Amino acid sequence: MSNFRPIDRETGFLLPPSVDEWLPEKHLARFVVEVVEGLDLRAMSGGYRGSGSASYHPRMLLGLLVYGYATGVFSSRKLERATYDSVAFRFIAANDHPDHDTIATFRRRFLEEIEGLFVHVLLLAREMGVLKMGTVALDGTKIHANASRHSALSLEHADKIEAQLKAEVADLMAKAEAADAADIPDGMSIPDELARREERLRKLAEARAKIEARAKERHAREQAEHEVRLAARQAKAEASGKKPGASLPNRRSRGRARTTRST
Repeated sequence: MSNFRPIDRETGFLLPPSVDEWLPEKHLARFVVEVVEGLDLRAMSGGYRGSGSASYHPRMLLGLLVYGYATGVFSSRKLERATYDSVAFRFIAANDHPDHDTIATFRRRFLEEIEGLFVHVLLLAREMGVLKMGTVALDGTKIHANASRHSALSLEHADKIEAQLKAEVADLMAKAEAADAADIPDGMSIPDELARREERLRKLAEARAKIEARAKERHAREQAEHEVRLAARQAKAEASGKKPGASLPNRRSRGRARTTRST
């Protein structure tokens, strides 16, 4: 008798009660959140009006963009889905779920500010000794800001590094805009008309019934063709005066024979 672990998707259970417990200490998402928490976002937050429904904090949205783009997730639609599917994105979003229009609008509205802050995040990471942040490679050479005889060389090197990172961030933003402009379905979502479970189950039952009906129709057609072949052989045998040979195996018997041989 088989012994399988039960498949139970109904019994309720809880993730750790604090989102702070969802990720290991060394996870990149933690680093991004900690760096973004220390940034001056007054230029962004000052652009929001106090009336109407509460807005998502630009600090959270910026964290989603920085972590997403640094790890190769550029589509705003995929970023939205990641806040449901990925523990790391759930951590950054504090278990909230901004929709893709909100994410794309935020990037386009504050594009210049986001680019500058993103570069600052990368510079901070590089200065702290991080050689790679997601898919973004950082130069591991230390930049010394002291007044030694090498300070001019250090500043020149720092300017080159910052220029490279600015170009890298601009490229990431271009990829994000291109991904949102294309907005091609990736097969990870189902049609809107199937969003409700009851409707999905009804449609599933209909689909199964249609497939089974086609299978029965196919079997009946094959059986009829088999009978025609048998009748033709019988008629030919009677005309020649010879006994017919072994009957033709139908498709089901041939399938069983193959299955028996393969086991």
